[in-house]
Amino acid sequence: MPPGHQGAGGGVISRRQLWALVALTLMWGINWPMMKLSLREITPLYFRAITMTCGALWLYGFYRARGLRMWPRGSEWRSVITLGLPNILGWHTVSILGVQELASGRAAILGFTMPIWTVLIGVLFLGEKLTRRVAFAAVAVAVAITLLTSTEFTALSGHPLGIVWMELAAVLWAVGTLMMRRAQLTLPVETLTVWMMLLSSLCLWGIAGLGEPWPTWQFSTPMWASLVYGSLINYGLAQIIWSGLARNLPPTTSAMSVMAVPMVGTLMATVIVGEWPHWQDFVAIVFVMAAIAAVLMPQRRPEKTT
Repeated sequence: MPPGHQGAGGGVISRRQLWALVALTLMWGINWPMMKLSLREITPLYFRAITMTCGALWLYGFYRARGLRMWPRGSEWRSVITLGLPNILGWHTVSILGVQELASGRAAILGFTMPIWTVLIGVLFLGEKLTRRVAFAAVAVAVAITLLTSTEFTALSGHPLGIVWMELAAVLWAVGTLMMRRAQLTLPVETLTVWMMLLSSLCLWGIAGLGEPWPTWQFSTPMWASLVYGSLINYGLAQIIWSGLARNLPPTTSAMSVMAVPMVGTLMATVIVGEWPHWQDFVAIVFVMAAIAAVLMPQRRPEKTT
């Protein structure tokens, strides 16, 4: 997932942007079951460390070849570190622990409650206004989490701890998003993203080395494919596409893309890892999509009377 910057553009998107957005949504959605597939043969933090490092190095080379300034200066390093802690290290570390515990589609549903947490944190701690939309979104997310939690507690092999991990990850991503909105950046967002990933990957190598066994590297072909996907697609191509779209996407289009990712992840999980969703998953998707729409879709401005 990208850092929490949002498109500021407006109007109708072009056909090229539309196809790029569809591709991006598919990449993000497919990534959830691909992560679950990887965890069959590798521990979660080493998986993150490997894929994030490879993706960051590829992005560094790509953006440097395009002439971007790729080295932060002075106080810009502070922005890299403070914004990278919740946006990259926090989200990507905690969410992979959630994926380890839960079905991948279910993890995606819970992870994408982030936009609602962003608004709720703004209301509770930053003095933002509590609107009917925000109240509706909070109730809708509560219903979704209740549905998924009840299934995890009643299932013979349920893992309710995974829900805690995913909601903590969503909160960290939300905090990072709010910090990004308020940051006074002087370096390109692409450079910021690359260095947040590079420094976070170094931390992940260290944390994994302390708590997980070293990988055997004797992986199956699907496992190597999932590592390549995570490195080159999720941390590489998807980031490049998002960076190109983020500044120009209309807010409604951004919201629709975010809403579609959990559905793609849930449906593709049946194909990639053989996870069959329950009815609670589909109902939870509906509630989460409604909540995201409530907080991200722009309100219609009342028509001016003459």
